Amino acid sequence: MSEETVRVIVRCRPLNKREKDLKCGVVLDLFGDIGQVALRKPDGNDPPKKFTFDGAYGMDSNSQMIYEDMGFPLIESVLDGYNGTVFAYGQTGCGKSFTMEGIPNPPEHRGITPRSFEHIFQEVSVRENTKFLVRASYLEIYNESVRDLLGGHHEDKLELKEHPDKGVYVKGLTEHIVHDAEGVLKIMALGSKNRSVGATLMNADSSRSHSIFTILVEACESAGDGDEKLRASKLNLVDLAGSERQGKTGATGSRLKEATKINLSLSALGNVISALVDGKAKHIPYRDSKLTRLLQDSLGGNTKTLMIAALSPADNNYDETLSTLRYANRAKNIKNKAIINEDPKDALLRQYQEEILKLKELLMSQGTVDPSLLANLGGGNNNDTSSTNKRDKSTKGNSIKSQPQQEDAKLTEQQLQEIEERVRQEKEEELKTREEELKKNYDKKLEELQTAVEEQRMTNEKLEQEFERLTSEYNINKESVRAQVETEIGEQVANEVQAEEEVLKGTDGKEAPQANIGSIDLVMEDVNNDVVNSNDETSGQLLGNLTPSQQQQQQQ
Repeated sequence: MSEETVRVIVRCRPLNKREKDLKCGVVLDLFGDIGQVALRKPDGNDPPKKFTFDGAYGMDSNSQMIYEDMGFPLIESVLDGYNGTVFAYGQTGCGKSFTMEGIPNPPEHRGITPRSFEHIFQEVSVRENTKFLVRASYLEIYNESVRDLLGGHHEDKLELKEHPDKGVYVKGLTEHIVHDAEGVLKIMALGSKNRSVGATLMNADSSRSHSIFTILVEACESAGDGDEKLRASKLNLVDLAGSERQGKTGATGSRLKEATKINLSLSALGNVISALVDGKAKHIPYRDSKLTRLLQDSLGGNTKTLMIAALSPADNNYDETLSTLRYANRAKNIKNKAIINEDPKDALLRQYQEEILKLKELLMSQGTVDPSLLANLGGGNNNDTSSTNKRDKSTKGNSIKSQPQQEDAKLTEQQLQEIEERVRQEKEEELKTREEELKKNYDKKLEELQTAVEEQRMTNEKLEQEFERLTSEYNINKESVRAQVETEIGEQVANEVQAEEEVLKGTDGKEAPQANIGSIDLVMEDVNNDVVNSNDETSGQLLGNLTPSQQQQQQQ
C-alpha cells in the first residue's frame, strides 16, 4: 500500500457579463508551465500571494486539456481496480458545473464527466480476457438530506449506513446497469432534472445542493490457469454547491436557508481537510456532515482523488478567491492510501501462490528435493518425500558406514500439485481464523461506539427538552402574573367606585360632589401605586435571574 497526496489543480474562468457591467478588474495571474497562481490585492501595493499546485489552467484553457493531463490517468487507475474521485470546489458562479459537465459544442468544452464515461466504455470494449459489469447511481445532498435523483420518489430522505467491507453507503439508493456511454449520459440527464437549482444575483442556475454521480465497475479477469480474479472499483464525480455570501447573492427565505446549509457542509469539509493535514489531530470530524461522511474514503482513505478549484478573476471576488486558494492549498497535503480493490482472501492467496511458484521453480532448477525445504513449504511432516534417498557427504564417526549413493529423485507433477493443494488448505484455514478474529473485534468496537453515540444522543435530547420546558414555564408564568395584576386592578377600581357611589347617595347633594371627586382621585392614585408595586415585585423576580450587569441595564 503506497501513499499519495490528493492531486489539486486550479482553473480560472473569464470575466462574466455581470463582472464586466460592474467594470471589475482582473487580479489573478496563472502560470501553467509551473502550476502557479498569483493573486494581487485590489488597489494595494502588497506583493501578490502565490500558490503552487499540480496544474494551473487560465482563461484560455478548455476541459479537454484538463482531462488529458489529469483525468485520463485517474480513469485508467479506476479500470485497474483503484477507487477514484473527482470533485470541483469554489465560489458560486465560478464554473464548477461547467468544468464537470461542460457543453456538447464545441467538443473541447465537453466536461470531465462525459469524457470519463467514454473512456471507461472504450476500455471495456477492447480489454481481453476480462468481463465487466458497470452500474451507475446519482444522489444529491440538499439541506443535509440525502436524496436519490434516479429513484421513483426523489424527494424522499435516505439514510447513511456503514458496512465493515464497503464502508459508508446510502441505504435504498438505486443502481442502474449501463452498457455504453450514451446510456450513462441519459441516466445523468434524467437525474439532473430532479436536482435542486435556483437563481441568485450571481448565478441564474445556481446549484442548491451537492451532487455525487457514482460509476461502479466490476471486472472479472480470466487468468491463464483458468482462475478468475475479481476487482471492484468506483468513480465518484462530485459537483459541490458553491460557497456564498448573502450580501452578494441576495438570498432570502428558502434560498438563504439553502445557502446556510451549503456553507455549513463546506465548513465541515474544510475542518476535515485541516485535521487530516495537521497530523496531530486525534479525531477526524467526518460525521459533522453528510458530505464528509460520503467522501470519507476520498479524503485520507482508499481512493485516488483529484480536486479542481474553480476561480473568479474579478477584483470584487478577491476575498472568496483567496479563501478558495487557501482551501485548495491545504487539500494538496492530504495523503491517501489507495489499493487495488480485490477480495481480501483473494489478495492473500495471490501472495501464497507466488511463494509456492518460487519454491517450485527452485525445486525444478535444482533437480533435488531437500526435506528441510519441504518442511518449511508445508509447515508439517513430509510423508510424501520420506522414501527419497539422502546424500550423506560427510560422516561424524567411524561407527557410521557409508551407504551407496543413489541417483537423486525428481518430484512428479502430481507430487507438486499435492504439495500446492496442502499448502493452500492450510493457509485458507489460517486465513479463516484471522478473518473471524478481525470480524469479532470489529463487531465489539462497533457495538461500543453505537452505545456511546446513543447515550450522547439521549443526553442531548434531555437537555433540549429541559430547555424548552424552562422557557415555556417562564413565558406562562409571566403572562399569568400580568393577567392577575390586570384582574386585581379591575376589581379594586370597581370596589372603590361602588363605595364612593354609596357615599354620594347618603349626602344632601350640595358640597359632596367636590369632596367625592377628590376622594375618587385619591382612590385611583392608591390603585396605581398598588399596580406599580406589583410590577416592581414581578420585575424584581425576573431581575434576580440576571447577572449584575444585565440587571443594571434592565433597570436603566
